[in-house]
Amino acid sequence: MTAEPGGTLIGQRIREVLLSPEHKGMDPVTELLLYNASRSRLISELIRPALKEGKVVISDRFSDSTVAYQGYGRGISLRTISALDRIATGGLKPDLTILLDLPAEEGLRRNRKDTKKKEDRLELERIEFHKRVRVGFLEMQKKEPERVRKIDVSRGGMEEIHKKVVEIVEGILR
Repeated sequence: MTAEPGGTLIGQRIREVLLSPEHKGMDPVTELLLYNASRSRLISELIRPALKEGKVVISDRFSDSTVAYQGYGRGISLRTISALDRIATGGLKPDLTILLDLPAEEGLRRNRKDTKKKEDRLELERIEFHKRVRVGFLEMQKKEPERVRKIDVSRGGMEEIHKKVVEIVEGILR
């Protein structure tokens, strides 16, 4: 189990820079490079060794998030993102991405109700940004429906959503 950005000591430090509201003025290219630096370290330190041992790796976010956030959200060329991704990942791509989908407004509303109350740099972005990010994820799902599996989480409880996730993952593992 791992998460992005973070998962390693270097990645955690990069995460602090990326998500800190004090860096609100960070330009999109710097943001893109930092995410890829964190991912590169995560792959070399944790993911590749785990895969070599035959383990299943579950990551909370990966390259698809960069396409959605920095590509669709920030407007960086998808070709540029793809080229940097190949460098950072060495071509490693998830077998499965689970997209927990709901309208941006509802996602932000739920986040504000959460006891952790995330108020990081990305959470503080305008609603238009979050809508573009959602469009990006939905576009990826349309292009690769077998790899990017969408679950509508706008209704249904945690147990129901968990059951759907387990069904999808077990289907892939079989």
